[in-house]
This record gives sequence, structure tokens and C-alpha cells, in this order.
Amino acid sequence: MSRMSYFWNRVRKMDWKAMWKTTKLLKKRSGKGRLWLLTDMLKCGIRYNAGYIDYKIAQMYRLNDEQRKTVITRGISNEIVRRMNDKAYWHFFDDKATFNETFREWIPRKWLRIDEKTDPEALYNLCRSFPALIGKPLEGSSGQGILKYTAQDWAEGPEAFLKRLRQDQIGILEEIVVQHPKMASLCPTSVNTCRIATLLGDKQQGIVYAFLRIGNGKVMDNVDCGGMAARIDLDSGKLLTVGADKQGNTFIKHPMTNTSLIGFTVPFWEEAKDMCLKAAEKIPQMRFVAWDVAITPDGPTFIEGNSFPSHAIPQFAAHYPNGIGILPEFEKFIDLP
Repeated sequence: MSRMSYFWNRVRKMDWKAMWKTTKLLKKRSGKGRLWLLTDMLKCGIRYNAGYIDYKIAQMYRLNDEQRKTVITRGISNEIVRRMNDKAYWHFFDDKATFNETFREWIPRKWLRIDEKTDPEALYNLCRSFPALIGKPLEGSSGQGILKYTAQDWAEGPEAFLKRLRQDQIGILEEIVVQHPKMASLCPTSVNTCRIATLLGDKQQGIVYAFLRIGNGKVMDNVDCGGMAARIDLDSGKLLTVGADKQGNTFIKHPMTNTSLIGFTVPFWEEAKDMCLKAAEKIPQMRFVAWDVAITPDGPTFIEGNSFPSHAIPQFAAHYPNGIGILPEFEKFIDLP
């Protein structure tokens, strides 16, 4: 799809009410008029395939044209995924049970697929082994539909609990990951995961970026659920930046625990990188994958892999104070138009 075709396709599907609401927010932040912002958003849409959410997250109103060229917008991200990932192989990542089975050597936790074939006895054996479990839809992202269950939920027996899980549209029930105490010191209510993106490019292969996702009071660390993210230095595993959330708020220290973010070192960092690089070779038709990695007291483990990595997390403006985005990092791996 050409750049103009993509632009007009996005215009047809645009949520104009949400876009107008965004200009109100950005008017307050930037000091610029809403008409100027609206015009500039449209300009960025045509030139850089940027949607209004891209514009807000990367704070494109503060960037000149040369800086804007370095932002990975939705249109560019879509093109990278289309080129790198064969859709016939997305199911290895999109189906959480299939993912757990495919990458089981790095997923030691117990889990059970929930469908019409689920054995109540197998469910009973899983439930009696743990005080709580996490249920997830088989497919989905952004933490949607994920629920925590406790012994009270299965007190009436496995058949009744199985019926409840099906009503809740749960596709997989898992042992809860216990994170490393150092990771819990950031935010104890969520498992704070590393988002590590591997890219099997034509120029080189390896890790293109890494971020730590940190919860902010909820069970999920996802930025769509109110969490924050900070860049991880690929060599040292240290956080390079302040935490930032999707609304543009920034944090030097975590607001719940008062733990300093900049300089925080992720435990088992080398092991986490090595795990992702080895896993990236299992399905070579999927050349660009964002892995969600939890750090436990025994080392790293996968939570899931993303066949269509979000371009929002690595584009928060607070992580690029000089206005130069992450596109140059991708260009070390692949040629972009």
C-alpha cells in the first residue's frame, strides 16, 4: 500500500471526535492553537504516516522535519511487520497456548488450555496446586480479559469452575509468575516485564530495542492499563530514562514505592537477552518479535511473544529528549523506504 493510499484509508476510519479531543489536550501542553495542531497532524499523516496517537505520544509538535523522519509511526510499523513476519506463522504467537507449547523450554510454569475438551480432573489438579491462578483469553493484547482467580473461585468444584472460565472467555489458565524481589521493589502489584524486540534483518540480526514495563497499582504492567515504561541499555541492563506512561506523565521515582528508575539494573539481563535470541531462531519466518520477559528468582521466563509489536512503547517522547526517535536503530538492521 502506498503512503497516500494508507493515509486516505486511515482518514476514512478516523475517530474524528477522539482526534479533536486530543488537540484539546495538546493545546494545553504545547501552547499552540487547535487549528495549527490539527493542520500539523494532517501534515504528519501525509508525510510520515503518523496517526494522531503517534503525534501525541512522540510529541511531534515539538519536532522539526528532520527529527520527525526518525519516528516510527503506525504506518511505518505496519510496513515493517508486513515485510518481516509471514502471517501464516502468526498463530505461534497469537494463540497463547500454542506459544507456551512452542517455547516450553523457557516456560517452566504449569498451565492448562481451557476449551470444550478440558478435563475437569486436570483442572482440579492444577487448582489444588496453587492458591491463585491467572486466566487469559487465548488471543488478545493490552492486558484485555486477563483475570486472577483464587481458591474461592473453584470452591464449588472443577465442573462449576470450568463453566465459569468458559463464561469469562478464558482460553488458558496459568500458574502465577513470581518475580524477582528486585523487580517487585519497583511495583509489587504487577509482574514488571521486559519488552525485548528481536529483529532478523538483512543487515544484521539481534535485539533492536528493550524497555521495562512497570505497573502502577494494577495487576497488569501494560501501558494501556496505566503502567509506564523506561528504556533499557542493551549492554548493561540498566534503565536509561525516566518512566513514562501513555498520557505523557513522567516519573523519576515510582509513585507507589519511591524506587528510583534511572540506573535500576534488571537482574539476569544477559540470560534474558540470550533467551530471546535463541527463541527468535525457532520460527525464522517471524523475523520481528517483541518478547515479554519476566525475571524470576531463578532467571528469565517468557510471558508471551508479540507477532505485531506495538510501536507506541518505544516512541514515548520522554525517552528521546533530543527528538531523535528509534527509526535509526531499525535502519541498522533493515533498509526502510
